[in-house]
Amino acid sequence: MSALRVQQVRHEDAHAAIHAVRQRVFVQEQGIAAELERDALDPVCAHVLALDAQDQPVGTGRLAPDGRIGRMAVLASHRNQGLGEALLAALVEAGRGLGLATLYLHAQLPARDFYARQGFLPEGPEFEEAGIGHQQMRRRLDGPSAISSRAEAIAATTAVIHRARRQLWVHSAQLDPGLLDAPPVQAALRRFATARHDKQLRVIVQDAATIAATGAPLLALAQRLPSVIQFRDVADAGDRALGSACLLNDAGDFYFRLIGHRLDGEAGFALPSRSQPFVQQLQRIWDRSRDCSELRALGI
Repeated sequence: MSALRVQQVRHEDAHAAIHAVRQRVFVQEQGIAAELERDALDPVCAHVLALDAQDQPVGTGRLAPDGRIGRMAVLASHRNQGLGEALLAALVEAGRGLGLATLYLHAQLPARDFYARQGFLPEGPEFEEAGIGHQQMRRRLDGPSAISSRAEAIAATTAVIHRARRQLWVHSAQLDPGLLDAPPVQAALRRFATARHDKQLRVIVQDAATIAATGAPLLALAQRLPSVIQFRDVADAGDRALGSACLLNDAGDFYFRLIGHRLDGEAGFALPSRSQPFVQQLQRIWDRSRDCSELRALGI
């Protein structure tokens, strides 16, 4: 993506480029009616535009005054290059600049995992819009979001893992069956662990024997990448009495559950002041726990 750039633009200055991209993606490719591609909100929205090395428009998106992100479009020739993620990040920053507390969007169903990786959590039932299945998703900018469903839990877990830079913490008694083994979460874990050689995933468990007996997808990944994934088993009696579970990264993201065997809790993204106390607590637990090399040496 080095030859591409994303910038915020005014609709009155860049409307031709914005609508050229949207016309190709929504009308020509997806078959959406041309009259639905534009609306009266366009002039009052914040817009972002992606340009290639020749200054040709290749992607766009907009943020409405009420916090709704929409009209996200990337030309087919420039997909799978991280451009959609860059557009979305620029819109999130635009929302912060406007002082918005919450952003939301209507994600086309195949794109739900993409938005979840950036901290947008699903809410409500699926619905149809312009003849296409959608899911409403929301991200809070001013504080953590309550997690109450499995879909929200998987989205939050995926986001914390995906958004990690170099370090990721997992504190879970038995590696959260049904959560850490969900396909989107597994994909995010594989990406994190294999993307660069300087990554570190620290996993704190409380029942290594049960984990070893039952197995978990994370163990197979750890066997392949023992220098990246490290396990420790809680040894201190006070630490063993903790019933909570936590997932943290070094980007200020977290998902904390006071009752570790349940999924309800809270998740926050880009909130370092809220995540740092969790990091400090897990570091203390890590230092008091025993190395659990047997989980990396299983014959699985």
